[in-house]
Amino acid sequence: MRMYSARPGGHRYRPVLGRLPVAMSGTVTLVAGAALALGLGMLGELRPGWFAYAAYIGLSGLLGAFSRLSAAPAIGLATWLCCNAFVEHRHAELGWSGPGTEGGHFALFTAAALLLALPTALPRRKVRVDRLPIA
Repeated sequence: MRMYSARPGGHRYRPVLGRLPVAMSGTVTLVAGAALALGLGMLGELRPGWFAYAAYIGLSGLLGAFSRLSAAPAIGLATWLCCNAFVEHRHAELGWSGPGTEGGHFALFTAAALLLALPTALPRRKVRVDRLPIA
């Protein structure tokens, strides 16, 4: 396992960042979602509104940036569970507002996680050795 990586032409070494696997991402999202609900409750924003949804979308994006690409649906589902239970219906009760509404929330949370996880999954440029000048 490599501990450091360097880009060709770069002068500094950077530690290789491991991405969170799917199960760990889901677990971290559930814990962070509950902590976010606690923080929103202290601010008095524990009700359905743009601020709570923006906070949970930000949480999905932040955790998506540190997770693997395949973990985006798990992050979206865990965020939807926390947002539905603590913000929309309060008192840790899951409620169903219809497939359009709940599916839209799930898709929004998953898209936020996917959007920030995608750049890490894209292939890097290939270095063509035959074109490098040999001194």
